[in-house]
Amino acid sequence: MTGWRRHIHAHPELSHEEVETTAFISEVLTQRGMNPVPFPGTGLYVDLGPEGGDRLAFRADIDALRVAEISGLEFASGTPGVSHSCGHDVHTTICLALACALAELHLDHGIRIIFQPAEEVMGGGAVDVIRWGGLQNVAAIYALHVEPSLRVGQIGVRTGAITSAADVINLEITGPGGHTSRPQKTADVIYALGAVATQLPALLSRRIDPRTGTVVVFGAVEAGGAPNAIPKSGRLKGTVRTSDIGTWRALEGLITELIGQILAPTGCDFDLHYKRGVPPVLNDDVATALAVEAGRSVDPHAVVSTPQSSGGEDFSWYLEHVPGAMVRLGAWNGRGEKQDLHQGDLNVDEKAIGVGVRLFGAVVEKYFAAVAADEG
Repeated sequence: MTGWRRHIHAHPELSHEEVETTAFISEVLTQRGMNPVPFPGTGLYVDLGPEGGDRLAFRADIDALRVAEISGLEFASGTPGVSHSCGHDVHTTICLALACALAELHLDHGIRIIFQPAEEVMGGGAVDVIRWGGLQNVAAIYALHVEPSLRVGQIGVRTGAITSAADVINLEITGPGGHTSRPQKTADVIYALGAVATQLPALLSRRIDPRTGTVVVFGAVEAGGAPNAIPKSGRLKGTVRTSDIGTWRALEGLITELIGQILAPTGCDFDLHYKRGVPPVLNDDVATALAVEAGRSVDPHAVVSTPQSSGGEDFSWYLEHVPGAMVRLGAWNGRGEKQDLHQGDLNVDEKAIGVGVRLFGAVVEKYFAAVAADEG
């Protein structure tokens, strides 16, 4: 398993470009007697156990990020500017090992293991997998994500929203332009940009229940070039995040309405490009309880409560169709400062791989036991 992980880590590929990663996974599965099914683009899935009936599924994401690695590891990324700085190499290895272990057993019920491409991009690979039939006959689905804030051996769980919805705003504000000595004769685009940047977050806090964790933050503002000229256009770019699925579905209309109201007194026009990202990952109560039971069977002290993340995760699209749960897998080795995801120095403790495999194996055992009890 360590060799697999280090190979994948050293050869990262960006979203929708995971050609060699897909080939490597397929080769390992095929060598062990399995019949992987490639997706039309990149990625694949493999079925184990009986052909008919419902299946329990597990999802691994296989893409890397456009982040330069500075970890200094012997097996560091060999692709300039690209790295597995989100731990997808670990997720992939865990699901690969799970498949190889289960292939040696007689299974009374079906398993599907999905190696999904393009998790790191908006409108990512989960939507494609669903469209390609990846959830056909799937009754429940599980995933995990490495968490460097948790010590290796710990398993973080949470019922309900464990991640947030994440959308992107691109706003262009336009006016006739003019001289800064005569702002009354034009529409001041700079003033309008500032009004939206400061008033939109404040107004949202008065129109949306604060318990939903809804927040808009702008990360880029672009306008003008001369200190004495009011430009004809300017742009704001930012993100909107919320933990509530109902709020997420209503956000685009509300934000459009509020921007129009903020800009009305300025005389400026606007064009809003609102790109919906992913809904929050909403862990099913029953699926989460089973994950807790499985985690405690691995180690009675392993399971801890984990806070909701404000990051987005496209595993949420699967949970729009079938019940399931995502858990956090401790990855900190207990020494030095805790690192963060999406940083070039991320160094996951490889002991986490074994913990993840045992956890998913226990999920299989507990899930099949529950199915047998229901059938009995």
